[in-house]
Amino acid sequence: MEAAQRREEILGILRGSTQPVSASTIAGRFKVSRQIIVGDIALLRAANHAIAATPRGYILADATAQAGRLIKTVACRHGRDDLLRELYVIVDNGCGIIDVIVEHVVYGQISGQLHLFSRYDADCFMEKLEKEKALPLCALTGGVHLHTLSCPSEEAYERVLSALRKDGILFER
Repeated sequence: MEAAQRREEILGILRGSTQPVSASTIAGRFKVSRQIIVGDIALLRAANHAIAATPRGYILADATAQAGRLIKTVACRHGRDDLLRELYVIVDNGCGIIDVIVEHVVYGQISGQLHLFSRYDADCFMEKLEKEKALPLCALTGGVHLHTLSCPSEEAYERVLSALRKDGILFER
């Protein structure tokens, strides 16, 4: 198979999925290395395809804007010990966490794609942080960060705000 044809088929796989697809899964389908797929994704991005890399794999960026859902932003502040609690509060109240954004003193805005929609997703994210001994982005900013949320309704968003406020996680001045 030609590389260009493989890249078109990768786009087809991503278009057909509402969940992230790992580079290893794609590599297995084409019987190539994971690194080949990483390179293919880089070339697809360079060709202006909006592909987001999440902790669980690749997803088309427009797949996060699910039909009929509101996109909202919330400001939070907490230490490492409250990270999982924050994620649970959001998903338990019906919203999904699309990304995390911090404002770095040197680099400006830095964002990381999360795509967490359940406790299972949150647990997998935390396991990966632990396994890789990685710090969350909010460690760069004293715990202050933003999340872009995908919410089924304004009511769900208000529930998230109320629960984060109650837990002392919502960042308000």
